[in-house]
Amino acid sequence: MIHCVLHEEKDSVAVVVVEGIQAGQDMTALILDDDRTITIKANAAIPIGHKVAVKDMAAGDTVMKYGTDIGKVVAPIAIGDHAHVHNIKTKRW
Repeated sequence: MIHCVLHEEKDSVAVVVVEGIQAGQDMTALILDDDRTITIKANAAIPIGHKVAVKDMAAGDTVMKYGTDIGKVVAPIAIGDHAHVHNIKTKRW
């Protein structure tokens, strides 16, 4: 079962595509451009449509989703963390 999807290996987050992801759950992430999967352990419950980190990121790092810069990290994010407005902000303002 595919639990989350990212487009490129350089993406730092994947989008959860199933409901019910719980802390400690192993997730299968599909990398679309390579047609391969990786496994990530969720560190928290993550709602469908939200992002999960597939790489460790430090404050100030750029967040990549679908091959596009979507913002900057404002609090450290570990692989498997819920990546959302509490730890990512837009660069626009």
